[in-house]
Amino acid sequence: MRGKVGLVIGLAAGYVLGTRAGRERYEQIKEQAVKVWNLPPVQKQVDKAKEFGKSAVMALPNALWDGAVKVTKAASTRGTAGERLDAALRVGKDSADDIARAAEASAQGAAATVDDIVNDRDRNGS
Repeated sequence: MRGKVGLVIGLAAGYVLGTRAGRERYEQIKEQAVKVWNLPPVQKQVDKAKEFGKSAVMALPNALWDGAVKVTKAASTRGTAGERLDAALRVGKDSADDIARAAEASAQGAAATVDDIVNDRDRNGS
């Protein structure tokens, strides 16, 4: 029991003393992080990541949406239930291929962006 009380008192004292010094240190770290974030090389890489996000990554959701629309249209065409099902399955397989291609393009775009960032870092000696 004495060990637990001592531990609790030690933790409380450490917390009180640490928060006094900790707040100053936190502010110093935060200030340095903001300075680093605002450096031109860092912002250049941020811009590259944003551009990638606007282009290649959007290919996948668009392919998914287009595929869902096509399957829905195929399933709601005229004909027997079996014919509608066959049409929906056929369009679904084609859409799956489109989605796979979009996913591959997104993955390749991500890899290219990472390679660019690494190459820029290596060239700048960072």
